[in-house]
Amino acid sequence: MRAPGMRSRPAGPALLLLLLFLEAAESVRRAQPRRRYTPDWPSLDSRPLPAWFDEAKFGVFIHWGVFSVPAWGSEWFWWHWQGEGRPQYQRFMRDNYPPGFSYADFGPQFTARFFHPEEWADLFQAAGAKYVVLTTKHHEGFTNWPSPVSWNWNSKDVGPHRDLVGELGTALRKRNIRYGLYHSLLEWFHPLYLLDKKNGFKTQHFVSAKTMPELYDLVNSYKPDLIWSDGEWECPDTYWNSTNFLSWLYNDSPVKDEVVVNDRWGQNCSCHHGGYYNCEDKFKPQSLPDHKWEMCTSIDKFSWGYRRDMAMSDVTEESEIISELVQTVSLGGNYLLNIGPTKDGLIVPIFQERLLAVGKWLSINGEAIYASKPWRVQWEKNTTSVWYTSKGSAVYAIFLHWPENGVLNLESPITTSTTKITMLGIQGDLKWSTDPDKGLLISLPQLPPSAVPAEFAWTIKLTGVK
Repeated sequence: MRAPGMRSRPAGPALLLLLLFLEAAESVRRAQPRRRYTPDWPSLDSRPLPAWFDEAKFGVFIHWGVFSVPAWGSEWFWWHWQGEGRPQYQRFMRDNYPPGFSYADFGPQFTARFFHPEEWADLFQAAGAKYVVLTTKHHEGFTNWPSPVSWNWNSKDVGPHRDLVGELGTALRKRNIRYGLYHSLLEWFHPLYLLDKKNGFKTQHFVSAKTMPELYDLVNSYKPDLIWSDGEWECPDTYWNSTNFLSWLYNDSPVKDEVVVNDRWGQNCSCHHGGYYNCEDKFKPQSLPDHKWEMCTSIDKFSWGYRRDMAMSDVTEESEIISELVQTVSLGGNYLLNIGPTKDGLIVPIFQERLLAVGKWLSINGEAIYASKPWRVQWEKNTTSVWYTSKGSAVYAIFLHWPENGVLNLESPITTSTTKITMLGIQGDLKWSTDPDKGLLISLPQLPPSAVPAEFAWTIKLTGVK
């Protein structure tokens, strides 16, 4: 407020000129035509990746569908049973289901009765996930939303009688978690797909009647931040009409500015075309790739979908998950960790425990992970197994094994007169020295086990180093 008796001064000429200049600049910006992408790979591949994806680093993958009902073997149950006729699957069906029981008969048992999207979203937030990817439709063709072209084989007509895709999206967005939609291009047993296959994929009946209508519907209905495509491997991208869809997605869709896609758009695309690269499941490069990538892996080592026959030895250890996360981010990747909920919508405690362990670790060490960039050196091959990340002027050295003598030896950072060294989760600076042969020697804090900030993988923060 003005003091009593003070008169407001008219805006000076300089301020008016500045306002006019800013208004003119904004008019020019608005008048400039948006760059449009043509439906070919050179144009589509030139689109810059929206920044949020590289900054996110950690996401949760969810494989959930009718395959969660038999919950045995893997999410490829239908194919192994009736596509390949594997004896153990046929025996499983004989032993547990009446004669004539079809895969479609599993549909009504996919109830999602205990699916509480708010609880799921709370768990993923506590896990430190910045994005979540849900299977909207796996290779079985069942859709977890009321697809207009999947009559009586979708979650609104059969089973849950709910829009699972929509409900989870609403809960995630309340928490500012990005939402990704997994979508399989192919469907193993769809009559139109089998017809196109019989025609050597010279016809596109399935693509025009099923695949493309569903992709456009998903984008327009749910406005996803990410489309995780799969099921591409039997056909070239020209069969799938992938480049036409992606040019619409990037030019005219409601998510054109923020949407991210992967690389599974045809049998010739993986690791070559699309947005970021998955290359293959559980992909681990040996050196820093020159293109943004993502490692997807599953807590259950042998399945992506929930299976009742999972043994404790099949479950990835917390230390292995955190080690993979660290190595992936150090090499410029994102880490997408999968869980399979049960048919009634529960996430079993062992999966919850693993996710919460990641969240606990990230609550201390997340500064070295989120929005970080690879450093000039990614890792040191020594006894402590050190991986580097960087952010601004800070360098982070994450070591996976605590040295027995309590001294961490780093060969790569070069100290300066302003070097400062701390450990995330611990107050105060650490003592350090340099050795002409060994490099940087850091004295780690001598702490009782209860005071150590994490059970495995600790982060040293270095500023003023080269």
